[in-house]
Amino acid sequence: MGIDPEILTLPVAGLAARLASGALRACDLAEASLMRIAAREEAVGAFAWFDAEFVRRQARILDEWRGRGRALGPLHGVPVAVADTIDTARVSTRNGTPADAGRVPEADAAIMERLRGAGALLIGKTETAELGYRHPPRTHNPVNTAHTPGGASSGSAAAVGAGMVPLAVGVEGGGSVIGPGAYCGAVGYKPSFGSVPRRGTLALAPSLDSHGVFAADVESAAMLAEALFGYDAADPATSPAPHPRLLDAARSTPPVRPTFAFVRTPFWDQADDVMQAALEELAAHLAERCFQAELPAIFAECGIHFERVLEAEMARSFVGYGQRHGELLSESLRETLERGGAILARDYLAAKDWQSVYRAGIMAILDRCDAILTPATPGPAPEGLDNVGSPVFTRLWTFAGLPTITLPLLEAENGLPMGVQLVGRLGEDARLLRTAHWLEQTMLREGTPE
Repeated sequence: MGIDPEILTLPVAGLAARLASGALRACDLAEASLMRIAAREEAVGAFAWFDAEFVRRQARILDEWRGRGRALGPLHGVPVAVADTIDTARVSTRNGTPADAGRVPEADAAIMERLRGAGALLIGKTETAELGYRHPPRTHNPVNTAHTPGGASSGSAAAVGAGMVPLAVGVEGGGSVIGPGAYCGAVGYKPSFGSVPRRGTLALAPSLDSHGVFAADVESAAMLAEALFGYDAADPATSPAPHPRLLDAARSTPPVRPTFAFVRTPFWDQADDVMQAALEELAAHLAERCFQAELPAIFAECGIHFERVLEAEMARSFVGYGQRHGELLSESLRETLERGGAILARDYLAAKDWQSVYRAGIMAILDRCDAILTPATPGPAPEGLDNVGSPVFTRLWTFAGLPTITLPLLEAENGLPMGVQLVGRLGEDARLLRTAHWLEQTMLREGTPE
């Protein structure tokens, strides 16, 4: 009897347990993923590099290891897709630009080392925006292919949203995990800044860059993220700290019902009417467990400071691309790099000072709740592929370095998903995941308000 591709809809923890016990073979799970890719990839276009025989070869090796009684990692045999800005040894990594066509790294990025150590099966490299910025890739939204899948990590989000793979890793510089996750109907989780090492990943803006994960549910996202967390001497943003037990935390029952702060942000008027109404109804549904909180008016200027830091650091990170391959870069990226190169050091440093100011203001709200409740995007995914959507509801939290997660709890009248974003305290990712899991399960039982 052939493998049923629907097995990919099971929670990852259940798949991993079956693989570890021998009730499920890595080869069978890989074939399920390959069947889903064969059915959806032509329409969705999630993968920048994919080789079915390479996938099968990895699966056979993983099954042989289990058969010999070798140590199994927590993700042994689980298919994972990885953004094409993350180096993979002897596997194409083109960073979303023709300037890196034919590039094959000699060594794995830190994140790939951890995935391989956990026993994960690399299913392929996913499409990303040009050099991880905002130029649209070729990927389509898996829910409705006439709509955008979002920004830089759109390939990873689309691969999960289309059910082609249970887990995927993306990169985040200002909404590139939360936005695509919300648009594609996946759980997208961006950890606290400095939680996951970035060695071997294309540097966009080192003050903002982080990795993120995509999954169908909070537990699965927590399981993948736990395998990636940790210190790396080559990444100064990371630090030695006890390894968090994110999966246990996500599964645990909160000691009391979580409290949420409904924060519209100063950008509320940029949200669609449908998003505004849906978030307000959800807040009302949570009743006494949700209170409204306002951010000071000065937070409206976050976009100015964010763009200044982002563009100045991009100009430095990509100076080599501009000098050697300027003609291969898109016009919009060249203009961004020109603006970044013109930013004065005093203005850049002054903008960076605002990171701690905004963080302190947000933490004052988080002192009174378990998580902030806010939109993930202004609305459902825009029609067409040229508009990747606005990051207006994600930049503030990324600028402050806080952990965020989007849950596909809402749906627009046209059937497209809309994400509910939760924001947690810096370094308290376990608490955020526990709160997100509680909300996810509560809405599954009670139903999201109409």
